[in-house]
Amino acid sequence: MEISLNNSKGAYQKIEKFDKEKIKRLEEHYKEILKILVTDPKREGLEKTPHRMAKSLQFLLQGYETDPVKILKSAMFKENYRQMVIVKDIEIYSMCEHHMLPFFGKAHVAYIPNNYITGLSKIARIVDVFARRLQVQERLTSQIKECIHETLKPLGVAVVIEAQHLCMQMRGVQKQHSITTTSDFTGAFEKIATREEFIRLIGSKLS
Repeated sequence: MEISLNNSKGAYQKIEKFDKEKIKRLEEHYKEILKILVTDPKREGLEKTPHRMAKSLQFLLQGYETDPVKILKSAMFKENYRQMVIVKDIEIYSMCEHHMLPFFGKAHVAYIPNNYITGLSKIARIVDVFARRLQVQERLTSQIKECIHETLKPLGVAVVIEAQHLCMQMRGVQKQHSITTTSDFTGAFEKIATREEFIRLIGSKLS
């Protein structure tokens, strides 16, 4: 995968770690694809395209290599707090498994702790882990909910995702301004009052 950080002198340094064998195999397939689709696949602008595409795809699907449960457990803390915890407007970028075109938008995640909380950044990280896989938005929504529910054992979990799908905007019906919203709730959020409070809070500008 690709990692960026500062070196000992504070200057930007880019470190790339990819599975070389996977890159090589993917690159060969992309070369064949370009031969089928492009009149001149060997011209200068396309010469390194198969290699770039191979690295890009491995990066975009890196979620298969990470265990989201370990991420949550790495920052679990015992805490007697039983009110709603919300992390909203988490950017998501994923790949539709039907056409392998991107869909992107925002996820809003909430849970009500039951003796344990987790680091707020871990919520955003598990959203990324599941998003960086071939997905459908409906499954992505449920996987995030289930991971938090099964790991933290909270009193309830709520997940709402709003996304735009390029498979609808670039091809097919070509509806450029359509937004798809999915939701999944468990526990306390199955109560209308709690769910409505969550919906109100993610839609409000608290600042």
